[in-house]
Formats: sequence, C-alpha cells, structure tokens
Amino acid sequence: MTSLPPLALYVHVPWCVRKCPYCDFNSHGVGREASLPEASYLAALLADLDADLPLAADRPLTSLFIGGGTPSLMSAAFYRELLDGIAERLPLAADIEITLEANPGTLERGRFAGYREAGINRLSLGVQSFQDEQLEALGRIHSGADAEAAVAEARSAGFDNLNLDLMHGLPAQTPALALDDLERALALAPEHLSWYQLTLEPNTEFHSRPPRLPEEEVLWDIQDLGHERLEAAGLSRYEISAYSRPGHRSRHNLHYWRFGDYLGIGAGAHAKLSADDGRGQLTIERRWKVRQPETYLRRHGDLRGFLAGRGRIDDAELPLEFAMNALRLVEGVPLSSWQAMTGRPRVALEARLEEAREKGLLVEDAARLQTSPKGLLFLNELLVLIGQD
Repeated sequence: MTSLPPLALYVHVPWCVRKCPYCDFNSHGVGREASLPEASYLAALLADLDADLPLAADRPLTSLFIGGGTPSLMSAAFYRELLDGIAERLPLAADIEITLEANPGTLERGRFAGYREAGINRLSLGVQSFQDEQLEALGRIHSGADAEAAVAEARSAGFDNLNLDLMHGLPAQTPALALDDLERALALAPEHLSWYQLTLEPNTEFHSRPPRLPEEEVLWDIQDLGHERLEAAGLSRYEISAYSRPGHRSRHNLHYWRFGDYLGIGAGAHAKLSADDGRGQLTIERRWKVRQPETYLRRHGDLRGFLAGRGRIDDAELPLEFAMNALRLVEGVPLSSWQAMTGRPRVALEARLEEAREKGLLVEDAARLQTSPKGLLFLNELLVLIGQD
C-alpha cells in the first residue's frame, strides 16, 4: 500500500470588519459593532470536522492554521473550545504548530494572552505596511503605530513565534518607502516575515478600479534591495515570499509547498486529500465547503452537509499541480518525490530538466528539483516547461 502524505488542518473564519479592496479571499465585512455567531459557528466547525474524519486515515495533524477573514475577531474562549474539540477528534503531533492570523487594529488587542493560553503558539499579524497613507490606500483599519503596539502585546502574551505580513509594490511606493517598511518590521525582530508583492486579483475592487502601481523597474529595485536587506538581517529566504530566522519556517506553508494533504473546515475552506488507488498509485482530490457564512451555518444538521464540491486532480494536471508548489521552495525537493507525487516516471522529465538547466532556471543537481535564483524570478516560464504533461 502506498503511504499517504502527512496531514494538516485549515480552519476558515470568514468575517472581517471591512473587506480590503485587494482581497480575493472568502471574507465578509460586518463592521466594528457586529456580534458574531461564535457558538453556532463553533458547533458547525466541529460538525464539519466530524464529517471529514474518515478522510484523515488516522494520520496525526502536523500543523493547524486558522485564517480568514479576520480570525482575531473571535474570542479566546472560542479558540479554547475549538482546539479542545479538534484534539478530541484527531491525534496531534507533539510539536504541532498552531497559527492564528490576526489584524493589529485596536479591536482585537487585549486577546493575545487568551489566545496563547488556548494553545495557539504562532501568531501571524497582517501589517501590510507601516505607512499610514499606504494603509489607508489599502483599506486597512489600523495604523503603523497600532502594528507596533500589537507586536509588543503579542510578546507580552508569550508569543515567541511571530510572523509579520508585509506587502511591497504598493500605490506610489518608492524603493525608499519600501525599505522603510522593512526597517520598521526588522526593528520588531519577528521570527518570520512574509514579504510579497501586491497583485490585482480578479473579483476585487482594485481589479475593477486599479490604483496606479510602481513601474516595472521600480518593482525590480524594491525586490532586489529588499531581499538583500532581509538576508543581511539574518532572515533567510526559503520560499519566493517567505523569510525566517533559523528554526522558524512556517511548517503549515511548507506542508502546502511539499504537496502534503490537508483538511479544510469552515465557510469556503478547501482541502487536498490523497488516497491509494489499490494499484500502488495515489489519487488526489480537492474538496471545498459552501462559501457564504449564512449558508454554511444553515447547513449544520442538514443532510446535504457542508460540502459544496469535490473534484479529482486529473493525471494530466498532476505535474503542474506539484510543480506550482515545489518550485516555490528555495531548497527545492528531492527529485524522487516527482514520481511519488505525480506518478510520472523520472525519465519523462529528463529532457525538460535539461532544457531548464540550460536556461539557468534550475540548479545543477541530479538529485533535486531546485529552482535557481533566476528561476525564482521567472517562475511562470519554469512552470510551463516543467509542469507540462
């Protein structure tokens, strides 16, 4: 029997105070004074998990990520009950990483100590920028000072594994402004920094009414100068947009990029799950839950359940699916995992590997599938080459 990949869990909390104009996640603005249905959502999440338990195949959870929306709108008591309920249903790895996304607005502060006591051991703060004008343009509800205060409170609450989300390539941003954001972030000594370029995603306000973004040359300058500064500060790049201090890489994100399996519970949550086809090969299925929070809550107790759809990844799609994740990693993956995850013999890949190496897109290593620095810059070209069937 083919061994299944490790298993993680994603929990989605769909509400936020106000939807940002660049956001394409399943998030629903409710305003500052809204009372969220914590009890009913908690019951629905655990019922959702109950329905998915057979898919876990007795595998322990290696990581748990709570994203949104704005998960920090929910109380510490909500997460204490949620984590207790998950632990009652699934085995947890002894060193499991449990991450909560939080916004640094004053609305959520004061809860960090409760989150830590509930069992959350990693906090990811959506800072995006320390420049108040940029934050206003991005539709954020916090200031740069709020972000700095949130980090101080997180440290006081006992969080010693902290990620800051930071964007670059913002409207009217210069290299100097981008580097100033990085300097203010570095002054807070985070263990991890997610530093990624603003993109105009379909079905967002920015896509329909795009702001004026920096020219291409400015974007290249920002990326080069920023990467150099982060590396000099001791934050090593291990994925296209992720930097960490030693021992603090995001286990959950690594799990995705290494093509691990994950359950997804909550409104709009997605899952990727593998199964043995009985012939020594893995079949891979993606599953997704109903998106609208009100519909999701109504499905609790409904015979239809929470599932909105499911679909097997076709054999022809597997090479690209695998490459889209693995090639993001700076250190790459063992080349042997190609056949294990895609079912494709390595010999079928050799000619494409050689072409990619000749173009300087891959590192010269016969044992690894590893993107070169140039390949990270031209990842789409590499994906077309390696991911084609």
